[in-house]
Amino acid sequence: MIAHSPLDDRIASALTREVVPEVRAFAGKLAQAADALGVLFYGSNLRTGSLEGVLDFYVLLPGAQVERIWPRVSYHEWTHDGVPLRAKVATMALETFRAAAAGERIDTTIWARFVQPSALAWQRDAAAGAAIAQAVAGAARTAARLAVALGPDAGTPEDYWRALFRATYAAEFRVEKAGREDSILAANRAHFDGLLPLALGAAGIAVTQEGGRLRPTLPANERARILSWWARRRRLGKPYNVLRLLKASTTFEGAARYAAWKIERHTGVPVKITPWRERHPILAAPGVLWQVWRGKREKTA
Repeated sequence: MIAHSPLDDRIASALTREVVPEVRAFAGKLAQAADALGVLFYGSNLRTGSLEGVLDFYVLLPGAQVERIWPRVSYHEWTHDGVPLRAKVATMALETFRAAAAGERIDTTIWARFVQPSALAWQRDAAAGAAIAQAVAGAARTAARLAVALGPDAGTPEDYWRALFRATYAAEFRVEKAGREDSILAANRAHFDGLLPLALGAAGIAVTQEGGRLRPTLPANERARILSWWARRRRLGKPYNVLRLLKASTTFEGAARYAAWKIERHTGVPVKITPWRERHPILAAPGVLWQVWRGKREKTA
């Protein structure tokens, strides 16, 4: 029997946070199609309850990981009870998700993403839900260890989380506005409140609290080990993310429909998706850009 820490209990409870019925229905549809163990829902739509834009899901599968470069990304559109829904879906094996969350892979995106709020929008059964909760708790432990290794000897929880998110954003192949880490913490105060001491305790790192400040007990050799672990991931972070983007450019299911929706949303110019454009989104890009340019000129003429 697996022993549960206070962190495990907190994460399991947090994953039951309410999601709107349309999201739960979409998660169930995705899960049934993939024969999944569970579906995690995350992102700003989780916080706001809005159905606008693109919903973000992780579909977790039983068995071994099929792709060497994961997750597999796809785009889906579905109308539920008259409500049009759009979703970007990442699919991967639960065991690979667990290992990545625990810091056993070179990936930085899983634990940095899932130390932030998420909801278990669908589960096959209680055992599957418990396994997913354990994996998400692993993300909190991994993130907390690095946060205190990067952060000051003593500081507020926000000092450590800021150090963590600044480092992980810098390691990934994406551009975030300055202060992005502050907006994450401000928007999710209830989620992060008290999380760091629980995660550190579960990771075997003692911490004392002095008012609103924490002082983790992290021996020099352990800090050096964690920073060495991070140095390899930081060094490989951008190349690995470029590799994922290159793969996604050829395997992103529904890429043409996703791009057409984004283009119309931002320019007001509708893009017709032909069978050829659906099969060859990259080759179709110049023609689409020409169509958008002409459409915008006609609007302003």
